[in-house]
Amino acid sequence: MTEQSVLLDIDQGIAKVTLNRPKSLNSFNVEMHEQMRAALNTIRNDHTVRVMLLTGNGRGFCAGQDLSDRSVKPGDEAPDLGFSIETYYNPLLQSIRDLPMPVICAVNGVAAGAGANIALVCDITIAAKSANFVQAFCKIGLIPDSGGTWTLPRAVGMARAKGLALLGDKLSAEKAQITGMGRSRILCSNGL
Repeated sequence: MTEQSVLLDIDQGIAKVTLNRPKSLNSFNVEMHEQMRAALNTIRNDHTVRVMLLTGNGRGFCAGQDLSDRSVKPGDEAPDLGFSIETYYNPLLQSIRDLPMPVICAVNGVAAGAGANIALVCDITIAAKSANFVQAFCKIGLIPDSGGTWTLPRAVGMARAKGLALLGDKLSAEKAQITGMGRSRILCSNGL
């Protein structure tokens, strides 16, 4: 039996969702998207839930898309990345935004690519001092997806957003807090 990619625990009005693929830094594959969709539907329909906490298991929050999930052999047709965004990532982010309760994101390590943008879409983001945010899309020839072109400029300003998106540099949790990422929504903690 395979281990769950997404863990859901509801206790005393708190829904804790844990991304649970630590060997891949909790990067998303199709199975994880489906489990996340089911968890969010459960939370939305449970009227006892007052707040949702989203975090990652292991040393990273979420490294975005699991690129090995889209391996292309020589001669195979390239994967349709637009299909993936429209089918999985856009609905995921919209579901998080549309929840009728506050969503708190606890970033315990790297939040890269779509993982960084998932953290940005949450209402409050708390990051361990060891955490960092990376708009890694430029490293594979893409522009920020998963809401990144919308949320990132509003979080850090247009000039800083362009720098992060075009260079793919790491932004430490402390620097994110200082620069106002998320309009003071990034809070540093000694541990999560």
